[in-house]
Amino acid sequence: MKTDELTIAPLDPARVARVESCGGTITPLGPLGAEVRGIDLTSETLPDPEVVRALELEMANRGFIVFKNDQPLSVDDFLRASCLWGGRALHSTHGIHPATPGNNPHIFRLSNDRRAGIPGVGPQWHNDGSFIAATFSHSGYHIIRPAEKGGGTYFAHQGAAYDALPQNRQAYWRRLSSVNSASGVVHPVVHKHPISGRLCIWLHLGMTGAVIEKRTDGDGFRLLNADELTRLCHEYNDILNAGLENGYAAVYDYRENDCVFIDNLAVAHRASPEAHLPPEQQGLRIMHRSTVKGVHNLAPTAELPQFLNIDGPSPFGEGVWKSGGVGFRWEDDIPMQN
Repeated sequence: MKTDELTIAPLDPARVARVESCGGTITPLGPLGAEVRGIDLTSETLPDPEVVRALELEMANRGFIVFKNDQPLSVDDFLRASCLWGGRALHSTHGIHPATPGNNPHIFRLSNDRRAGIPGVGPQWHNDGSFIAATFSHSGYHIIRPAEKGGGTYFAHQGAAYDALPQNRQAYWRRLSSVNSASGVVHPVVHKHPISGRLCIWLHLGMTGAVIEKRTDGDGFRLLNADELTRLCHEYNDILNAGLENGYAAVYDYRENDCVFIDNLAVAHRASPEAHLPPEQQGLRIMHRSTVKGVHNLAPTAELPQFLNIDGPSPFGEGVWKSGGVGFRWEDDIPMQN
């Protein structure tokens, strides 16, 4: 592989100038992401559409942006800002915790204390909305209370991770499609990002019920068996974790009032282990998450349908074919809550 294939694009000078034209600033975070200051998310007046577009393009290239705010955001401010991106509308599928302000159906309230929010969510690498065809275009994470002793989110650039794979594994992964264990929706394991054009990997390590391989001779499809699927999940986990050392993944530690928006087709994420430690050990942590309507389906090859009946018999013969809220267990004794 070439060194430059792993490069995450630097900020585009023209987009930086566009953000500065409205009094804001955008600066890179290393090795991915960018920090935005000077744009008021509490204002009901939306930012200039060209500024929004510039920020959306930077999210597609660098994975996520962080709005640094001096004042807390209200729920309405956060949700209004969430609708700046992608499908420009909220798409919420989660449960509502009793502590959610106003029982707002668009706030997924997370915490390391079950009295304050839903605990234990997202310990494995994943993308939000893997159980629907038009996966969420973007997600928002508004920190309500950062834990005193830390507890952030790991982000990994899925285009750079694809480039880090050996070429023979790239070719193999391009022949694969995953089946969600809860809904039966089928997604390609490698897809072309609709904005950046980069080939990106995609696999939910907590909600995959099967993986289908297109046969190399072009004659139909087969299911991966347990050993093959175990290897694939470990490879996916390992290649994203390797980004922490190789410059395409990072942990973001939240500060008070931070508001993060991610391109959900460009980066995978998982909660850091510290995020799930009890409040007596780590301090209380509370976060609000939003999810944004997808723009189009993340569709597999035309030879496969968008949905398969994961609750019925396998249409591809022998192999892993598992339904349920938690998919194939690729390693014993690891937390798998989605």
